[in-house]
Amino acid sequence: MPVLTSTDGTEIAYEIVGAGPPVVLVDGAMCFRDAGPMRPIAEALSERLTIGLYDRRGRGASGDRLPFSVDREIQDLAGVIDALGGAAGLFGISSGGALALRAAAALGPATVTRVGVYEVPFVPEPMRADAGSYTRDLTAALATDDREWALRLFFGRVGLPEEAIEGMSHSPFWPVSLAIAPTLAYDDAAMGDSAIPVELVRDLLVPVLGLAGEASPNFLQYGARGVAEAAADGRFEQIVGQTHDIQADAVAPHLAPFFGA
Repeated sequence: MPVLTSTDGTEIAYEIVGAGPPVVLVDGAMCFRDAGPMRPIAEALSERLTIGLYDRRGRGASGDRLPFSVDREIQDLAGVIDALGGAAGLFGISSGGALALRAAAALGPATVTRVGVYEVPFVPEPMRADAGSYTRDLTAALATDDREWALRLFFGRVGLPEEAIEGMSHSPFWPVSLAIAPTLAYDDAAMGDSAIPVELVRDLLVPVLGLAGEASPNFLQYGARGVAEAAADGRFEQIVGQTHDIQADAVAPHLAPFFGA
């Protein structure tokens, strides 16, 4: 399995599959190559695109190094793009979409050629107080390495009822989640204050695609729609019948033509 060494010495595990224009898939919180939606999406696109799959730092087979910064994750992404030939599109799901947008702004259009996001969870102003409270509580939990609390905060934040979270805590999935719980802070940092970064998106010199599930509530569609509207060259598309738990065969027909296949 290929491993690249990021600029701070962290080893980042990645793989390249498929053939066609290059795209790197950027996971959201608590996901990595073998735990989340990206591997099925890569398989669905592999006949039309060259896909870079990687484990974000602190997850899966990738290493980590403190102190964390969003800039370090951007450099990790730059390394994966370099392995694909030095230029690629980015597709990020949920908070991975926020990281993809920040990477596009930092690395420039010669490196990041297009950006697609799916339900990036930016929220309108009335909901930002809750986002700030989550940041404060998550920071406090991780400062004492209370990973259990951190996970419960996150899953509550994404709308799971307490009884569902309690059931998850007794599943085989829970120890894996505890192991990567510190990376919740990395996604929170990429999200900033959870407002749509209008100026950052407006200044991007590449096409931007905002995607959302037709069956998702309006607050989950808000970020993708707002990003597309803010971009100089942006468009918004709904995916019929989908929710935040996106299915590969549903999203692939939107991604393949956007990324040039």
